Amino acid sequence: MLFKKWKLSIFWLSLLSVGYLSSCSQSNTSKEPWTAAELLSPDTLAAWLRTPQQSQHPVILDVGPAGVIPGAQELGEAHTTEGMAHLKAALQKLPKNSLVVVYCGCCPFSKCPNVRPAFSLVKKMGFTHARLLDLKDNLKKDWIDKGYPIENP
Repeated sequence: MLFKKWKLSIFWLSLLSVGYLSSCSQSNTSKEPWTAAELLSPDTLAAWLRTPQQSQHPVILDVGPAGVIPGAQELGEAHTTEGMAHLKAALQKLPKNSLVVVYCGCCPFSKCPNVRPAFSLVKKMGFTHARLLDLKDNLKKDWIDKGYPIENP
């Protein structure tokens, strides 16, 4: 009888440990305000921009210092109060089901001061088709150097 109680205790302890570790790993992977499905590859956006149907293009919001993607609304850096105010004002003019693409590209995502507050605001405001342009390194390396469309000076 003692052996059965001991086995049952080990079983419950193991179950609790697995649950705890699972919740820890989920919280570590969900620290970003975006999901993997909400990342948009640069080649996909570039292909959309090359199509002549302007009505099918997403709303592109530049929340950093770069400003080179054609058709993007330059709103200023989202880590500033002014930049966030411009972002909020731009979003308030759009239907919640708009395809909205946010980008910065100043530096790698891990160091970017702009993408997190910007994407968090987009989500908080209820946009159901929000995407973050997946510029892992920066705009130059992940967009310009690949020959994707840029604004003409």
